[in-house]
Amino acid sequence: MNKDNVLQKIVAPPIAEQQPQILELHGDRRVDNYFWMRDSSNPKVITHLQAENAHTAAIMEHTEPLQFQLYNEMLSRIKETDLSVPYRKDEYYYYSRTESGKAYQIYCRKQGSLDAPEEILLDENELAAGYDFFELGVFAVSPNHQILAYSIDRSGSEQYTLCFLDLTTHQLYPETILDTYFSFAWANDNKTGFYTKIDAANRPYQLFRHTLGTPPTQDVLIYEELDDIYHLYVGKTRSQAYILMVLQSSITTEVHYLDANDPQSKFQLIHPRKTGIEYNVNHHSDYFYIVTNDEAINFKLVKTPVASPAKENWQTVIPHQEDVMLSGVSLFANHLVIYERKGGLQTAKVQNLPTGEEHNITFPEPTYSFFEGNNPEFNTKILRFHYTSLITPQSVFDYNMETSQMELKKQTEVLGGYDKTQYQSQWLMATALDGTQIPISIVYKQELQKDGKNPLLLTGYGAYGYSYPASFSSTQLSLLDRGVIFAIAHIRGGEEMGRKWYEQGKFLQKKNTFTDFIACAEYLIAEKWTASDRLAIMGGSAGGLLMGAVINLRPDLFKVVVAHVPFVDVVTTILDTSLPLSAQEWEEWGNPNDKVYYEYMKSYSPYDNVEAKDYPDLLITAGLNDSRVKYWEPAKWTAKLRELKTDHNILLLKTNMDAGHSGASGRYESLRELAFEYAFILDRLGLRN
Repeated sequence: MNKDNVLQKIVAPPIAEQQPQILELHGDRRVDNYFWMRDSSNPKVITHLQAENAHTAAIMEHTEPLQFQLYNEMLSRIKETDLSVPYRKDEYYYYSRTESGKAYQIYCRKQGSLDAPEEILLDENELAAGYDFFELGVFAVSPNHQILAYSIDRSGSEQYTLCFLDLTTHQLYPETILDTYFSFAWANDNKTGFYTKIDAANRPYQLFRHTLGTPPTQDVLIYEELDDIYHLYVGKTRSQAYILMVLQSSITTEVHYLDANDPQSKFQLIHPRKTGIEYNVNHHSDYFYIVTNDEAINFKLVKTPVASPAKENWQTVIPHQEDVMLSGVSLFANHLVIYERKGGLQTAKVQNLPTGEEHNITFPEPTYSFFEGNNPEFNTKILRFHYTSLITPQSVFDYNMETSQMELKKQTEVLGGYDKTQYQSQWLMATALDGTQIPISIVYKQELQKDGKNPLLLTGYGAYGYSYPASFSSTQLSLLDRGVIFAIAHIRGGEEMGRKWYEQGKFLQKKNTFTDFIACAEYLIAEKWTASDRLAIMGGSAGGLLMGAVINLRPDLFKVVVAHVPFVDVVTTILDTSLPLSAQEWEEWGNPNDKVYYEYMKSYSPYDNVEAKDYPDLLITAGLNDSRVKYWEPAKWTAKLRELKTDHNILLLKTNMDAGHSGASGRYESLRELAFEYAFILDRLGLRN
């Protein structure tokens, strides 16, 4: 294939034949030459994306042996036929397993004991057969264990179809419900289910009550949320006593509750929404336990009587702490598990409810991640959680909350003789422009020399209060074993250092996110971990925005950039409330209808700030069916970079024409995508073996 001819197809006919779009706001006249790419019904748009894909394939053709090698390496470390740790619910043990050569999970259970015969509940491989994409949403077994509610997405658009399976006959109920979201709750009568539906912008906004075996046209609309910034979710307390309807924006919560034994009754309000007040509800006996930021930026725990849950009855259980963030709690019959963040690291402690005694759960490594596992039973003394670090594979533990004994149930096996002692992880601190200390998690091969010659891959996110986990990935061994250092910049906009860390990376302080990342890169160079001509960076979605912003600010600092489904056309997208998430984004980035926010957002929006200058080697990805970051954002950004950049470095756009925000589905296709990206990074860093 002639690469020049492919590139000519990209930059000439589709673009030249279109008229620019004129956008005017606050007296600012903006010309968008690539606005036409939004129309996926225009054959020239699809032709353009296909031409970009052909160009990408042509440029990367010489790396195909490396891609093949990387794919086989990564696959060889995975135990293809494997089993999850079963969890108990009543008399059943539930688990999932995989089989060699099959891309998806198989969900199973055993009754009475782990030695009982296996019952297959759902085989994703059968549901995915004949489709290029598959994702399971809801998976909810009824309280009597006889009915399975599940939902599926076969396009990547996050528009799920809800189905019901009789587990005694393994026959489907006749009804299917379209355009649902992935939240669902069973009432205790085993025939009533509550589900959420999405609007034209993919926002879950309606709650319905469904009676099993009846047509969906007879379903009762319980609630409809008209405010575009709120999403609606439904769930059930671990106690099985209450169904919760949660209305949530980025910064505000409102929760209603319903007696799960009386699904025909009305939902009752716990506390009305008040802008900026968030709360999360748990249940125990006669009380709701509520984690809230009401007059507590780092959150506090209160409890309130179920019979009268209004705010005036809230009683403080755990007061607010300036230096510790309360991340959440988990309630069992006799124990309260408390999750916190202190000094950037996750911590946990267990309180015995009858006695009030507390003890800590401790972890040995300098940087790590853990999260609660599947704990459906309320009357138990066992807490299941998952622990991992940059060098420790994911490990499932059962923790006895009375004796503090911890039992390792399973550690994900890494085939091929993985030895964690051959790798080292550290927790570093870089200094930001304003003097703030920014944490960095880093991992590398033990024999590494800090001589400024090491290749390094730096990643980050920095938005929505998401704390980037320091977790193990067997695929990263293909980088580490080639001498590549891997690092995570825990920049502001996340919540690693508490709620203020998030507040300092949003609205009119958003640029802290970008300058923090640059400060981390500069620190790693100054400390001779790497050099700018050996430094690759990677981020996705809001992390893709991060990639675009930092290369506009400091293109000289980075050699290679991978931007996954990047949110780069910030102003135009957030102004368009017909798009998914846009209205809700006002609480993260600001409302661009306000001139102050408009000008600030425009000053860092990657698409709006592309200039005629040199940029690093770039691989940009998109998903045609992406409902979160529409495909045209990366496509427009690529086109504008092609138009203006002054270098001869590589610029590639790779659009998955069959997937959405998360890329390819199925473990094999996902590995192929990752092998492609790793091959791009290694090739551009000169590591081609």
